[in-house]
Amino acid sequence: MKSVSPEIASGGAVGRQVASAAGRRRRRWSALGLVPPLTLALFLGPIAGGLIGTWAPAFGILPALGGTEPSLGPWRALLEAPGLAAAVLLSAGTGLGATLLSVGIALWFCAAWHGTRVFSGLRRLLAPLLALPHAAFAIGFAFLIAPSGWLARLLSPWATGWTWPPDLGTVNDPMGLALVLGLVVKEVPFLLLMTFAALNQVRADRTLTVARTMGYGPVTAWGKTVLPLVYPQLRLPVYAVLAFSASVVDMALILGPGTPPTLAVLVLRWFSDPDLAMRYQAAAGACLQLVLAGALIALWRLGEVIAGRIGRRWAVSGRRGGTGAVARSVSAVLAAGIVLVAMGASAGLGLWSVAERWRFPDALPAAWSGETWTRALPHLAGPAWTTLSAGVASAGVALVLVLGCLENEQRARLRPSARGLWLLYLPLLVPQIGFLFGAQVLLVSAGLDGTWIALVWSHLLFVLPYVFLALADPWRALDERYARSALCLGATPWRVFWRVRLPLLLRPVLGAAAIGFSVSVAQYLPTQFAGAGRLPTLTTEAIGLAAGSDRRLIGVYGFAQAALPLIAFALALALPAAVDRVRRWRR
Repeated sequence: MKSVSPEIASGGAVGRQVASAAGRRRRRWSALGLVPPLTLALFLGPIAGGLIGTWAPAFGILPALGGTEPSLGPWRALLEAPGLAAAVLLSAGTGLGATLLSVGIALWFCAAWHGTRVFSGLRRLLAPLLALPHAAFAIGFAFLIAPSGWLARLLSPWATGWTWPPDLGTVNDPMGLALVLGLVVKEVPFLLLMTFAALNQVRADRTLTVARTMGYGPVTAWGKTVLPLVYPQLRLPVYAVLAFSASVVDMALILGPGTPPTLAVLVLRWFSDPDLAMRYQAAAGACLQLVLAGALIALWRLGEVIAGRIGRRWAVSGRRGGTGAVARSVSAVLAAGIVLVAMGASAGLGLWSVAERWRFPDALPAAWSGETWTRALPHLAGPAWTTLSAGVASAGVALVLVLGCLENEQRARLRPSARGLWLLYLPLLVPQIGFLFGAQVLLVSAGLDGTWIALVWSHLLFVLPYVFLALADPWRALDERYARSALCLGATPWRVFWRVRLPLLLRPVLGAAAIGFSVSVAQYLPTQFAGAGRLPTLTTEAIGLAAGSDRRLIGVYGFAQAALPLIAFALALALPAAVDRVRRWRR
């Protein structure tokens, strides 16, 4: 179909004709309307069943282990568990601290640099930052900040005088500071991505122009006029960051303290205990983790109300603010620090994987070798294939479901609602440890425990929301007049989908698929519960090795885990350009 200007479909009569034609076709394609309920059933039904399957053992009901009568015994055992109070406080403190810092840095950077080249440049860096899995980054970050890590080597002995690694608790510190810093580096890019998407929904540039003409400084103008419009759209992503930070397991295992650990790690230890009776106490702990996440979200909501009242007084105070030079400098340093830390963590993984001899305080290895890779490859192949196949399958299924939902939304002229967003974010708001045990019970009952299908399904629960969030805004922002023009020329709705919408949105579609794949690669707890230890992935193997002393082998697995998402994003960037070249050649 030849390209037609969308302007031909702008007339009212033509619009009514197209709407009438679409109405006649709607009955023919009513099967598309089944995709949204199917999608909700696939990722909300298991969460509901998982919550039931977790709360029932928490009150003594687990027929598989002989628990048939309700009991408060699991809760009594939980309250008597040593280190519980410290674990709860640690989870709450690290979760709130990481979220506060992440939100503050993301919003501060947007306020200081909105509309500049630096702002646009950081947008292009978000993809590789988001592609780095949490576990791989945590391992690389530990290599970076450890007493014998790369930072200490770069500063020694000329700046520190150290010829031996210092006795400093920079990793696994009792206050969880390393965990907080690691979470901040990983969550700021996600919040920036959500902020950029929210900015596309408001007239930020026009609003800022009006505020600047009234004499307001750039940062003050953004805070008084744009932030009130943007933050309501950021509320759910911020809640998701808070729930994740307070219940993360993989990063807490690598960077967090061990005596006591965070609550989620403590609960995972109980689930992994050889004594099956500990499952009751672990289920009660998982329920406590869910309650803690809900309490933290409620506390954050209370803080929003208080901050809103203070912010309204500040907004009408008439204070214009300054040039924003200090804010720009500080926010630029913080953003650059986050990028450099992420790059340094990835580079550290690569260096250790090929280092033969690297003694402290040498800044670089004294000798290089690929022997570690040669020894590891036979053992690496199985987990790598499981990671790749599960990632491609879960991202592919999620992409098909999301495209069906968005296409149905376009044809039925539906508008997204706040309730739909809450349902979409539900898997991100509920702590994984809070329902995955119950989901495992369902899998055991269905005879799917430890199968590849169960692994893909468990990853799909978390891949689908991210794919939808990445693709929804570009899909909805596409000028509808292109589709109307094609319909006026006699094209069917499916022909419009394949020949108009998909080609125009190929880049965001592939980007969303790459994001979904990277989310699948990063999954640890779903793999542990659904795979039942029989389907190891690069993530589970890397975290299992992280407690060891062979940094070279850890670097191999961590680098391999980080490489897969980066390759996926590289393909997502390269394929649209290749398709465009083929189209021009055919013409």
